[in-house]
Amino acid sequence: MNKIALITDTACDLTDDQIRKYNIKVLPFRIIFDGKEYKDKIDISPEEVYDRLKDETPSSSLPSMKDMEEVFTELEEEGYTHAIAVTLSSGLSGISNALKLVSENHEKITTYVCDSKSISLGEGLLVEECAKMIEQGKSFEEIVNRLPSLIKRTNVFFIVKTLEYLKRGGRIGKVAGTIGEILNIKPIISIGEDGKYFTYEKVRGSKQAISKLINIVKEKIAEGKYSIYMMHGNGYKEAKEIFEQISNLENVISSFLGGQISPVAGMHSGPGLVGVAVYKRD
Repeated sequence: MNKIALITDTACDLTDDQIRKYNIKVLPFRIIFDGKEYKDKIDISPEEVYDRLKDETPSSSLPSMKDMEEVFTELEEEGYTHAIAVTLSSGLSGISNALKLVSENHEKITTYVCDSKSISLGEGLLVEECAKMIEQGKSFEEIVNRLPSLIKRTNVFFIVKTLEYLKRGGRIGKVAGTIGEILNIKPIISIGEDGKYFTYEKVRGSKQAISKLINIVKEKIAEGKYSIYMMHGNGYKEAKEIFEQISNLENVISSFLGGQISPVAGMHSGPGLVGVAVYKRD
C-alpha cells in the first residue's frame, strides 16, 4: 500500500498545529545577518528580522542540501513510498530545482515536486489541500493530476508599507522604488503565471491601497465559491480590518486569518505587509 508524505518550506506560513496534524516535513530557508546564518522560523523570528532590518540588510539562501537529504532519509526510515513537495514559486527561489535533484538520490520514494507559483498562504493552502486529499485516501496520481488545477484557482495579492525593502533586495528596480516612495505610490502586488511578482494595480496612499485590495477581492469572488486566507507581516491590525470586511462576503465559504509571514519573506517586504490568498473551490 502507498504511503504518501508531504514536504514544503517555511515560506508556506502554515501554523504549527497544521504541520503537526498532517505530519508535514518543513524545510527552513536560511537568513544571513552580518555573516551569521539563521534557520528561518527556527533560529530567528519575524519580529527579530524587522528589528534588525532598520540597521542591516540581510541576505537569504535555500534550505541546505543536507536538510533535504535528511528529510528523504527520514521518510525512507518511516516507510513512505511516495512524496509530494509543494515549494515556494520558482520565480522567487531555486528550491524546487534543488529538491528535484536531491529526490533523484532516493529512488525508493517516488517524488513529485510541485512549483506552487505562489508564496505564503497561497503556497500553504496547496499543501493543506494535498494533506486533505491524502487523508481522504486519494492516490498519489490523483493528487498530482489535480495540483495544476488548484494552482490556477489560487491568486495572491498584497500591499507593502514601504517599497524600500523590495528595492534593497532587488525585487523592484531602484529607480522605480525611489520614485514610488517619493510619490507615495502603493502597488498592489500579485504573482503571475511565470511565478514572479508583478504590479496588479497602483494607488496613492495606504488607505486607498487597502480599499483597492478589498475591491480586487470582491471582483475576484463575484462568481463561484471561495476560501479566503489573510496574512500579514507586522500588520495584524490592518489585516484584521480587511479580514472583517471580506470574510463574510456572499461567495466566501471559508476564511482564515493567518499569523505572521515567514521571516525570509518579511526580510524582502519589510514590516507592514498585508496580503490575501483567494482560492476558488470546485
